[in-house]
Amino acid sequence: MITGTRMGFRTRFAPSPTGPLHLGHAYSAILAHDSARAAGGAFLLRIDDIDQSRARPIWEKQIHDDLAWLGLTWDGPPRRQSDHLADYRATLDGLAARGLTYPCRCTRRDIREAALAPQEGPAPVGPDGLVYPGTCRARPMTAAQGTDAIRLNMQAALAALPDLPAFTETGPDHPGRHPIDPARMTDAVGDVVLARPGMGASYHLSVVVDDAAQAISHVIRGADLFEATAIHVVLQRLLGLPSPIYHHHRLIRDAAGTRLAKRDDARAIATYRAEGATPQDIRRMVGL
Repeated sequence: MITGTRMGFRTRFAPSPTGPLHLGHAYSAILAHDSARAAGGAFLLRIDDIDQSRARPIWEKQIHDDLAWLGLTWDGPPRRQSDHLADYRATLDGLAARGLTYPCRCTRRDIREAALAPQEGPAPVGPDGLVYPGTCRARPMTAAQGTDAIRLNMQAALAALPDLPAFTETGPDHPGRHPIDPARMTDAVGDVVLARPGMGASYHLSVVVDDAAQAISHVIRGADLFEATAIHVVLQRLLGLPSPIYHHHRLIRDAAGTRLAKRDDARAIATYRAEGATPQDIRRMVGL
């Protein structure tokens, strides 16, 4: 259980409607829900459907059904990302006007080949995979094409900050206060994607805008997203937004130690429901 003051504790569960919820989702949702209720706060539901090529109404309905079956209730109507594309575009336009973004036409193959070029030591890997080498950094936004991604110029972004921010983590692996390290951000994180072709925004941008819009005070999510938190905190400071308290929880894994994925239907909540499991059985399976 994550503790907080009884005033202003607001957290959320933000699944993508691209497949069935599994035990890992159940753990994250229950932990966030129970923490909010224990603090007398709010538990919000957000539908992360910004990737319309993969989002399906049937999976969104399944999310609602599974959460209700687990006994979880949320406050107010869910926030659906596809309803707020204008918010993400306005945020991107504001960053572009400050000279902090640029269009990128590099493919994954281009980035991989650049990373494999002769250099000293292995290619750096960040939260999004291979760190982007900055091939398109000099391209102006006026050269942007519909097939381009939009990247944050991390060095320019850090230079635009009035001071270096920090965030508070309460999860089991990295508890404490974490100042942003500029060298790490430029060398080990790099120029992250803020928008992809055909999508209103990347996860990094949308989660920052959405958390602020929903006045989230506590972000409760999986440990796999801890390394991305510094990106979100930099964006929050650039945009003049508050940084929540973060709690990155353990991941639910299978017997072989592999992280669960949506393609693993055998551990889908709906499968357990069909086999006669109860919500208490699910809580027991995930250790709650």
